[in-house]
Amino acid sequence: MDLSSPWWAALAGLLVGGLAGFCVFRARLCTFGALEDAMVGHDWRRMKVFGLALGLAIAGTQLLVTAGILAPEHTNYVPAALPWLGILLGGLLFGLGMALVGTCAFGSLVRLGSGDLRSLVVLLVFGAVAYATLRGIFAGIRVDGLERIAIAVPSGTRADLPSLLGRLAGHDIRAWLAGLSALGLVTMAVMDKRLRRAPRLMTAGLVLGLGVVAGWLATTVLVDEFAHPSAPQSLTFVSPVARSLFGLLFERESLAEFGAGSVFGVALGAFIAARRADLFRWEAFDDPREMKRHLLGAVLMGAGGILCGGCTIGQGLTAGSLFALSWPLAMAGMAAGARLGIALLMEGSLTQFLRYTVVARLNWRNDP
Repeated sequence: MDLSSPWWAALAGLLVGGLAGFCVFRARLCTFGALEDAMVGHDWRRMKVFGLALGLAIAGTQLLVTAGILAPEHTNYVPAALPWLGILLGGLLFGLGMALVGTCAFGSLVRLGSGDLRSLVVLLVFGAVAYATLRGIFAGIRVDGLERIAIAVPSGTRADLPSLLGRLAGHDIRAWLAGLSALGLVTMAVMDKRLRRAPRLMTAGLVLGLGVVAGWLATTVLVDEFAHPSAPQSLTFVSPVARSLFGLLFERESLAEFGAGSVFGVALGAFIAARRADLFRWEAFDDPREMKRHLLGAVLMGAGGILCGGCTIGQGLTAGSLFALSWPLAMAGMAAGARLGIALLMEGSLTQFLRYTVVARLNWRNDP
C-alpha cells in the first residue's frame, strides 16, 4: 500500500467515524445525557456504557504501546508539563456549554446527521471559536497565559499515570494497570442485567472503544512520517471540527487527516442510521431564546474544548486510553460544568440557582 498520500488516514477516519455515528444514533447514546442521568436521575447505565468503551480503549491502546506500535510521548496528550489550570477551566467551560446546547460536539455531529439544523449552527460557531482559540485571535491568551501555568513532570517521565507510577515503583507496571482498569470497567457494564438487555447500547460502547484503538493504529500505520509527519491521534471532536471548517473554506489539504475524516464520518453514519429507521427529520430553533442558549453553549464549548485538550470523547476516551494526567482533570471540570449548567437550566438563572443553593444549605443545617 502506498502510504505517501495522507488521504488514507482520512479514509480510515471516515470509516471509524461512520461506524461510531451509526451505532451511537441507533443506541441514543449521549455523553451529556449519560451525565444528566447519573447526576439527576441516579441512573448509571449509560455511564457504564462509556465505562465499557473506556475499558476496551485502555486494553487495546496499552497493547499497542506495549507492542511498540504507539509511543504515548509522541501524542499531544502526554506532554512534559501539565497545564492544569487551562485544563480545569477549559473542562468547566466545555461542560457548561454542553449543558446549554444539550449535547457535546460529538453529539452535535450525530444530531446533524439526523437533520437537526440547530446542530449545524452550533458546529459552525463551535468550530470558528475553537479555531480562534487554537490558532487565531485567542491563541495568545491560551499559549502565553493559561498554558504557562503548568506543573513539570519529573525528568525522564511524561504526564501519564504509568510513567509516574512506574518511576515510583521502580519497574514498569503498565500492563498490570491497564489490565486491572480494563477488567474493572468492562465488568461493571457486563454485570448490569439491564444493559445486557440493551444490545444497541452495548454495541455502541464496543464500537466507541475499539474506534479509539483503530484511530491510534491508523495514524501510526497509515501515515508516512517522512512525507507527512504528524502526531498520532484518535477520536476527538474539537480541533478536528475546527480544522475541517478551515479546510472546507480555505485549504482542502487540511481535510487529509484522520480527524477530519472522522468528523464527516460521524455525521454520515448518523444520517444512514436515521434514514434506515425513518427518523430523519429537519429541525430548527423554536424561538430566539433557544437560539441564544445554543450559540452561547457553542462558544463555551469551542473555547473550553481547546483549553482542556479535547471533548468528552477526546479526553474521556482517547486521553483516558493513554492514562494521560489531563484526563481526570478535564473530566472533573466537564462534570462540574455540566452540573452547573443543569442547575442553571432548572432554576432559570444564576441568581436563582445561588439563592436556591443557600436556602437548601440553611435548611439542611437547621434540620434536626
